[in-house]
Amino acid sequence: MDRLRQRADFLAVANGARVNSPAFVLQSRRRDDGGPIRIGFTATKKNGNAPERNRIRRRLRELVKRLDPVSMQPHHDYVLVGRRDALSRDFATMLDDLRIAFAKPARHTPKGPAKAAPRDKPQTGLMTRE
Repeated sequence: MDRLRQRADFLAVANGARVNSPAFVLQSRRRDDGGPIRIGFTATKKNGNAPERNRIRRRLRELVKRLDPVSMQPHHDYVLVGRRDALSRDFATMLDDLRIAFAKPARHTPKGPAKAAPRDKPQTGLMTRE
């Protein structure tokens, strides 16, 4: 299992499928090459200061180390986005959440502007005031 390190890889996975959990979000993307499973870890600044974000990432790395790699799909990239609850959530519970996240069919939510619903065309002609 390899690590994701480049920003372009993280952005590619961010457009893929996702599974939400109280302590993290698991993002995944299938690759067309025959390479190994790659995984990346991130925590945004809204989760706290640098030591807290580092602790979140360390806990996520430890979760993946303790997880059986067979539960991950081959030829996939994964990103674990840490949430603030990762600091206080019980480690065993987080490990169960991660197992469930890998087993659950991922929900694909494409990023980008949402398509607006079609609007009714205004009527032409005389308008009456009621």
